[in-house]
Amino acid sequence: MIKAQNLSKTFRDKKRGLVRAVDRVSFTCHPGQIFGLLGANGAGKTTTLRMLGTLLEPTRGSAEVAGFDVAKQPEQVRRSIGFLSNGTALYGRLTAREMLEYFGRLNGIEGKALRTRVDELIERLEIGEFQKGRCDKLSTGQKQRVSIARSIIHQPPVMIFDEPTTGLDVMTSQTIMSFIEQCRDEGLTVVFSTHIMSEVERLCDEVAIVHRGKIVTEGSVAEIRTQTGEPVLENAFLKVVNRIEAEAAAE
Repeated sequence: MIKAQNLSKTFRDKKRGLVRAVDRVSFTCHPGQIFGLLGANGAGKTTTLRMLGTLLEPTRGSAEVAGFDVAKQPEQVRRSIGFLSNGTALYGRLTAREMLEYFGRLNGIEGKALRTRVDELIERLEIGEFQKGRCDKLSTGQKQRVSIARSIIHQPPVMIFDEPTTGLDVMTSQTIMSFIEQCRDEGLTVVFSTHIMSEVERLCDEVAIVHRGKIVTEGSVAEIRTQTGEPVLENAFLKVVNRIEAEAAAE
């Protein structure tokens, strides 16, 4: 399970002063559930996920991932998560198989167990035909399959996806979304960020709209449509954001 409670992150910027990138964000995501953070670029989605993944330390608030505190037990959190984004880099000189073996060893998998796990992922993600190809020679879609396999080599109970389809072609995006659905079906806890409405409608059990670092509304897609009186999610999103902007301007 993922549980965030008043999670906040502030930065000091020379021009803008104190920047509240994430402001008292709270939500819970359960096993077998996909929780989506929906918002425009700069809304605070990536910063939130990076705090959950222990890449950034919260300024205030707390978060637990798979029962571990992200600030007090970061190593246990890292062992419990797979983290995938559209910008996850691969080591170009390694082959696809070598890449998986390397990350398997980093996660403490050795010998026969490692070979078996790598073989399973190569078959599951149809990496076989290019498993001996160097990563810097692979296509975008092939690289993303290797990135997926790398993220789950240690069989984590929690998956974090940070805008994983941004800039990808339609076929590769479909591969990613199908994988996210598989994670949910296998009982994993899944949280991901996106600004793409169709992904939210297809994937999310629960969704939070994030704007200016805050969660401004939360619920199922159907509930958010009902709250706003808008049958189209994109229109519902815009209505919520415009209302918040109007309230801020009036203050």
